[in-house]
Amino acid sequence: MAKITEQKRLSLEQLRKKTDPRSLGFATTEDIPALEEFIGQKRAVSAISFGLEVESKGYNIFVLGNPGSGRTTYSLERLRTAAKKRPAPDDWVYVYNFDDPGQPLAINLPAGKGKALGTAFDDLVEELKIAISKAFEKSQYEDAKAILVKEFQEEVNVLMEGVKSWAAGKDFALKRTPQGFVNIPLTEVKADEPEEKPEEKGEQKRETPGPQKREIQQEEFEALPEDIQKEWQKKSEEVSQKTLETLRQIRDLEKGLKEKIVKLEAEICRSAITPYLQDVKEKFGTTEVLCKWIDSLTEDIIDNFGMFVAAVKDESAEVDFTRYTVNVFVCNDPDHGAPVIWETNPSYYNLSGKVEYESRQGYLYTDFKKIVPGAFQKANGGFLVLDAEKVLMNFMSWEALKRVLRTGEANIENLGEQYGALPVSSLRPQPIPINLKVLMVGTPYLSSLLQYYDAEFQKMFKIKADFDTDMKRTPEMEKKMAQFVATCVKRENALPFDASGVAEFIDWSSRAAGDQNRISTEFNKIAEIIVEASAWAKADGASIVDASYVRKAIDEKRFRSDLVQERIARAFEDGVIRIDTTGKVVGQINGLSVIDLLDYRFGHPSRITANVFMGQDGVVNIEREVKMTGPIHNKGLLILTSYLGRKYAQDMPLSLSARITFEQSYGGIEGDSASSTELYCLLSALSSVPLTQEIAVTGSVDQFGNIQPIGGVNEKIEGFFQYCEYGGLTGGQGVMIPAQNVQHLMLSQTVLDAVKAKKFTIWAVSTIDEGLEILTGLAAPAIHRKVKAALKKWLKQSAKLKKKYKLEAEADADDEEE
Repeated sequence: MAKITEQKRLSLEQLRKKTDPRSLGFATTEDIPALEEFIGQKRAVSAISFGLEVESKGYNIFVLGNPGSGRTTYSLERLRTAAKKRPAPDDWVYVYNFDDPGQPLAINLPAGKGKALGTAFDDLVEELKIAISKAFEKSQYEDAKAILVKEFQEEVNVLMEGVKSWAAGKDFALKRTPQGFVNIPLTEVKADEPEEKPEEKGEQKRETPGPQKREIQQEEFEALPEDIQKEWQKKSEEVSQKTLETLRQIRDLEKGLKEKIVKLEAEICRSAITPYLQDVKEKFGTTEVLCKWIDSLTEDIIDNFGMFVAAVKDESAEVDFTRYTVNVFVCNDPDHGAPVIWETNPSYYNLSGKVEYESRQGYLYTDFKKIVPGAFQKANGGFLVLDAEKVLMNFMSWEALKRVLRTGEANIENLGEQYGALPVSSLRPQPIPINLKVLMVGTPYLSSLLQYYDAEFQKMFKIKADFDTDMKRTPEMEKKMAQFVATCVKRENALPFDASGVAEFIDWSSRAAGDQNRISTEFNKIAEIIVEASAWAKADGASIVDASYVRKAIDEKRFRSDLVQERIARAFEDGVIRIDTTGKVVGQINGLSVIDLLDYRFGHPSRITANVFMGQDGVVNIEREVKMTGPIHNKGLLILTSYLGRKYAQDMPLSLSARITFEQSYGGIEGDSASSTELYCLLSALSSVPLTQEIAVTGSVDQFGNIQPIGGVNEKIEGFFQYCEYGGLTGGQGVMIPAQNVQHLMLSQTVLDAVKAKKFTIWAVSTIDEGLEILTGLAAPAIHRKVKAALKKWLKQSAKLKKKYKLEAEADADDEEE
């Protein structure tokens, strides 16, 4: 058995693949150029490049990868590079809609013109105040207005004289009273009657031909016969009708006067403001929409010129000129290409934009100037980068994004209108056409969920850029990793690394990838080691970061996170947790598991025991019975039963009862990496052959007894090694792993030193038989014979007992009959 033990023993070189510092070809990172390309993600880089070239609808990009893989950083850098080569998109402004104030107008201008237009209209308002005020202060306006008024008065006098003359012909006089015109009948003055003196009534005396007439007094009128009174009343109605017609003519003249004055004022105002507005139109009127709006603005200023005059005469007057200004909604720099917007808080309003409100004396007030752009409008004509998880966490954000990509326009809407208890009146700005490419960053899990639950997802995100977690480890890639270190050193202003430090760093990257032939692409975590190694070197006053400082950074990082591991190990040292690392025991073995704390994972040995006896229960896992195991672990246990049946029950029934458990385990158990360990323990219990407690075991097993690979092999080995160190290394201790996991070994220097000193050993096995021989020191066939013999013995004993119990039962039945 010593032969197979040596055959399966791994050499020191197999336990860790090391980078030769001399192969890197430099003394320090100052001697090599910075890395200009993004390494290790050929598939993702190619997908993003292709996605940026396709302009068709729906070719947005979903970047898949784990946090720390550089997915967001690279995406932003790639988009910014592409954006510089693209023309800057148009600016957008919102202006007052003179036809429908509730729907502000959106107007586009060439890049960089929006802000200039806003400034121009702010200045224009001030200029127009002065220009309009001066225009109406000139004597020409007053003289022209006076002429119009004089003409009106003359026409009124002619009309009034005419109606009075006509009334006199009907023997009536017209008199103006506070209540209006009054008709008074007239009669001739008799010879014996005194003549009225006009001077007494404030009238000028005038010569009139014919007989003199006087007003009939009320008493005289009432004394007249009834038929004569009716005749006078009929005449009075004719005079009143004629008077009303004349008054209507006067009102028409008055209306005409006002229209003439308004027209005069409009001509004066238009003459005053046209030069200013024409300058603005010539400078910015590149679109028909803007020109039409300026024309509408011109007419509105003419209609409301009085507010400009009032503002100049009384500076304290509160006059609102907001509608004559411009809301510069989106402004782009014509020299900086297309925009790249990274929205880190993709709430509904941050994406779609919003209309803000201002509280004024208890009322909420808004206007077109309070329309605020969202990420959709800011990124219009360029690129928008979003975190998928954050988008899905914000109410209505995902729906808003889909609507924009589907319709090609962005509506600014108040969610309160749709989801409030009562509809709230608000502005409805004119939607802006949107043409952007969205790059969404998320995990593979989120991508799968969206594909499964949202049928529109694949239509809108047709490009998938999948970031891998590791890359192939080749001499060329090792040199590029050295360049990556040089880049981080320059970016973080860290100390330069020598070749030994870079080599140690590359080795750690392979450890992070969990494979000798791969290198981790989680560049965020990798950069942390570079920064921390430099910090430890600076603390020691060193000018170069060598391998010792990289190891120190790794050890210190582990120390900051291994409190839980230390507490568990302390319980072992205190004798609270029992793990035997010496001696031999029947039906007991040391299994290995990994405890994952997300930011830190470590290996932990578990004492597994098996107890066998006669019965028909088969193999029972105690943790399974109390529902402490997961489905994968339960699958491994069922495979054990299948293996036993194939190995020992081909010529006889399998009759046994076995109980397997993880001693002192109080949490859930999942995974099948202990299935081979449980099988070794079970075979030991059945054969009564003791297993060495100096060797811990990991590996799953199939139905044919082949050992299969597992995860976390480095952590598991180092975890058991730590426990052996606490109890004292004997030289016979070690760990037995699946042969397929040899390529994953990147053990710590402490374990390597112990192996080199022949105080610790790693074995790699391919079958259960190989493992049995290492654990027991006996040939596997001999153990199988012992197991077979034990099972056959129990079967025979079971048959004898059944026969005995049957005879006793028959005898008892006969006694009862007698």
